Amino acid sequence: MLRLLASERLLLSQRTRILPRFYHEKVIDHFNNPRNVGSFDKNDPAVGTGLVGAPACGDVMKLQIKVDDTTGEIIDARFKTFGCGSAIASSSVATEWVKGKQMEEVLTIKNTEIAKHLSLPPVKLHCSMLAEDAIKAAVKDYQTKRAKLSGVSETEPVEQAAKACSCG
Repeated sequence: MLRLLASERLLLSQRTRILPRFYHEKVIDHFNNPRNVGSFDKNDPAVGTGLVGAPACGDVMKLQIKVDDTTGEIIDARFKTFGCGSAIASSSVATEWVKGKQMEEVLTIKNTEIAKHLSLPPVKLHCSMLAEDAIKAAVKDYQTKRAKLSGVSETEPVEQAAKACSCG
């Protein structure tokens, strides 16, 4: 009888064993060694701040860009993210990809490119979507600040960004 119970318990534990989730090595690298963590002064006119979140999973991402006002090049980027490893990795990759590029160029960065680079599983695609949204929000914030400083209508820079974006 004891042998029967022991073998049933073994079978039950084998059937209900939960397999661990594995992250791609790039996600693990960006999670363990995140690039460009931190923040800039949000009141600096050369800084654009994008703050986005996904209430369903609790991920919140703040991505900031620092722009050279004369060239329009993003000279630095920082992020702070509250969320899972995929959200942190997506933020880290996004900051690396925007540095050294023109604002119009960073608006073409798609979440699918970030997801592919990190080999994110379908259940984690929202993390790369947050990164794309944060980039767009940071550019929009910067352009709105510049418009206020120069006295231009707030909608002009946003309309220009929409034209540059090929997201349809």
